[in-house]
Amino acid sequence: MNSDHQGEGTKHQAEHDDPHFAEIDWAGRRVRIEYQWVSRHLSQAPLLIFLHEGLGSLAMWKDFPRRMCSAAQCRGLVFSRPGYGRSTPRAPDELWQPDFMHRQACEVLPRLLDALDVSPQRTRPWLFGHSDGGSIALLYAAKFPRSVAGAIVVAPHIFVEAKSVASIEEARMAYLETDLPKRLGRYHDDPDSAFWGWNRIWLDPKFRNWSIEQEIAKIRCPTLAVQGTDDEYGTLEQIRGIGRLVPTAELLEIAHCGHSPHRDRSDQLIDATVQFMASHAE
Repeated sequence: MNSDHQGEGTKHQAEHDDPHFAEIDWAGRRVRIEYQWVSRHLSQAPLLIFLHEGLGSLAMWKDFPRRMCSAAQCRGLVFSRPGYGRSTPRAPDELWQPDFMHRQACEVLPRLLDALDVSPQRTRPWLFGHSDGGSIALLYAAKFPRSVAGAIVVAPHIFVEAKSVASIEEARMAYLETDLPKRLGRYHDDPDSAFWGWNRIWLDPKFRNWSIEQEIAKIRCPTLAVQGTDDEYGTLEQIRGIGRLVPTAELLEIAHCGHSPHRDRSDQLIDATVQFMASHAE
C-alpha cells in the first residue's frame, strides 16, 4: 500500500471513529445513546460490541477497544447505556428494578443496533462485556442465539454474592465522602445518574435473589468467561457457575488481578480473546 492510500485509510478511519449519537424509543421516552465505531472501514471484518460495567461508559474504556480490535483484526462498536456517559441520564424519579440488565439486553441493545442499521442475524456480532456488561452479554446471547457469534464476559455476575454487596456498600460511602463524584464527572454528564441508578438497585433487598443462572443455561454460542482471582466484587464461583451451566464455556482465571482485567492485565486478556475468537471463527 502506497503512502497516498495509507493517508486515505487513516482519514477514512478517523471519520468513522468519532463519537456520535443515536436515538431510540425506550422506557416511554426518546433516549439518546452515545456510541463510537472502531475501525468501521473494515466492513467485512467481524464486529465486536463492547458492553461496559455498572459505573462505566464509552470513555471509561479508554484505548482498550482500539487495542482489542487492532489485535483481533475486527471492527468495534462501543456505547454508553442510558444513564451513563453522554447518553440520556436517568429521569429524576427513575428507579431501576431487578430486571434492569434484562431490559438492557432484550430492549436497549436490539433497538440501538436497529437504529444503526446493524442486522445481528446477518452480522452475527461478538459481544465483549465487563461486569454488569458481562451479565448483559450473557442475557443477550441466551435470548437471541442466532444473533451472536460468541461472547467474552469479564468479571460477570450471574447471581448476587455477599462480597458484591459489601463492595458496593463501600462504593456508596466513597461516593458520599470522597471526590468520587468529581472523578466520575470526567466520564458522565450526570454522575449522580450513573452512580445511584447502579448503586441503589444493587443494594435494594429485593435484588438479593437476582440470578440469571436459568437463562444462561440456554446459551450455545462460544463463550469465554474471565475473572481475576482478586476480584473485589465477586468470587470465582461466578465464572465457575458459567462453566457448569453453559456447555460451550471456556474459563480463564487471571492471577493477581482485580475486577477489571482489561486494566489490570490488558495484554493477557487481549491475547486470550484473540485466540478464542480465532479458534471459533465462522
